[in-house]
Amino acid sequence: MREFASGQIKKGVRSIGFGGDGATWGNYALVWKDASSGLLDGGDTQYDNGNDFHFAAAGATSPLLWHNLAIYAIVLKQDARNVNYMTTFPGESAVKSPAMGQGSNDAFFTKMAMPLDYGFSAGILLSHEVSQFSTTSQSDPTKSVHYQTQWRPSGGYGVVWQSPSTDWLVGFRALINRDLEQRTDLNGTESGSARTSEYRMGVSYAIWSDALLDVGRTRLHRENALSQVNTTYYAPNLGFEQGLGNHMAVRFGLDESSPGAGFTYNWASCKLDVAYIHDLAQRRVGDLFGQNSQSLIATLTYRYGAGH
Repeated sequence: MREFASGQIKKGVRSIGFGGDGATWGNYALVWKDASSGLLDGGDTQYDNGNDFHFAAAGATSPLLWHNLAIYAIVLKQDARNVNYMTTFPGESAVKSPAMGQGSNDAFFTKMAMPLDYGFSAGILLSHEVSQFSTTSQSDPTKSVHYQTQWRPSGGYGVVWQSPSTDWLVGFRALINRDLEQRTDLNGTESGSARTSEYRMGVSYAIWSDALLDVGRTRLHRENALSQVNTTYYAPNLGFEQGLGNHMAVRFGLDESSPGAGFTYNWASCKLDVAYIHDLAQRRVGDLFGQNSQSLIATLTYRYGAGH
């Protein structure tokens, strides 16, 4: 579920339509550029079989503080109901059977970032996120499983360098999630650790006036004691953005295996970012919830004070 909500919040809507490379323009280290602003965020992912995942979020960034430090905080709520999918139940064979589930995800994130010398900026992320999901067999209602996570310290960090000409932006971003996952069924409750480590590197270059080419790479490692998962994979990120005057920009890209596009529109003290993604996070969730999906994510930002 987190791949359809909090995973996107951490990258930002601009990065999502720009190939999902949160190592460059969506890096934690650049939060200070959004000082003195507030935002409303929302998104929806719908599969061709009717499964729907949606979220809403609200956040704000402080004015510039000591040495141009800025602090950003955002709260997120995600829900999914009547999710139809194929799964296996604990203690049974590997043959999947139809099931229906519902769940939720609640999160609070804080980012802190500041510019340093020689074109560098650095930032950190602290996160508190808990999730739950209940599933019941469609052929035998007595078969049911409830999954729930308990929070463990999680977070990330990022660093970027921008050339004096501002043509180049090079960044690295790390995200470390830790949870204690509990699984409850007719046989009782079992617990095990669930860990995800995500590393992104990216480079953005201004190829001509108001045009950016963004190239990156993602490494994702997952471990789950209950499901006995231990996987690592690498995937590309590629994006292009073109500014159209002072008020508009359009972009498109490839985030791992998911193509997307988006735009930004500025007016007065407001900014609207919108991104569309086909088969969001397909490389990560596969066909668990359906074969194909369409996602729309948008952020409305209001700048209440002087910033960068």
